[in-house]
Amino acid sequence: MNHLDIRELRTMEEFETVCCLYADIWGTEPSTGPISAEVMRALSHAGNYVGGAYENGRMTGASVAFFAEPAGTTLHSHITGAVMGRGTGLALKLHQRQWALDRGLKRITWTYDPLIRRNAHFNLTKLGARPEEYLQSFYGAMDDAINGGDESDRVLTAWDLSAPRLAAEHDGVPLPAGAAHAVRDLDGLPRLGPADAEFVLIDLPDDIEALRRTDAAAARAWRLAVRETLGALLADGARVLGLHDRRSYVVHRAPATSAHLPTGSNQ
Repeated sequence: MNHLDIRELRTMEEFETVCCLYADIWGTEPSTGPISAEVMRALSHAGNYVGGAYENGRMTGASVAFFAEPAGTTLHSHITGAVMGRGTGLALKLHQRQWALDRGLKRITWTYDPLIRRNAHFNLTKLGARPEEYLQSFYGAMDDAINGGDESDRVLTAWDLSAPRLAAEHDGVPLPAGAAHAVRDLDGLPRLGPADAEFVLIDLPDDIEALRRTDAAAARAWRLAVRETLGALLADGARVLGLHDRRSYVVHRAPATSAHLPTGSNQ
């Protein structure tokens, strides 16, 4: 039986192992990965969060986070990477959540690419986090195997640590009555529609990472469509209620009242 152990990391040897793991995940060399062992060492020594997950003694995931504004309330999770399909990512985030709660923090923020469906499902449905801000080309040009060939748009997402944990069987928000597609998947390409309904749906591509490799023009079309719609809606104060059917962002444009929210929206 596999045993998963999550713990804080404190030694250079551990941080160098994280670099090797991240290099495998992001398709880079350990020396050019998303974060260096030296930076992890400094963050850990200064009291920030650097955690690792070990399965039968082998590292299968790691997460790096630091304190953020507003001071004393927020932890910003800069990077989390895990071997897929083992439950490691969820275990790491729950460990990070408890670490933050033990220090009196109220929320954890992070960024993710809004086009990657599995990340949207994990962040919104499994964890119950919610996007707050659209950040265009946030990290500039990136040439790793995951992000190469596309702009680094991200959404800043917040996890309210005081909210009740979602049930294990929770599978996204229901489709609100009268919801209209601002972006609809039509034969693999985004088709724009009106974004002025009370509830707006924004479809996501099946696999944006594969599309970047096989059809750069289609991937670019998806980037611009979601940037135009989700970006504008968030800038106007709309709220993302969650993900429907693992495919569509459900966005609420109207002022927040309990009468307007669909059952199970977890807001």
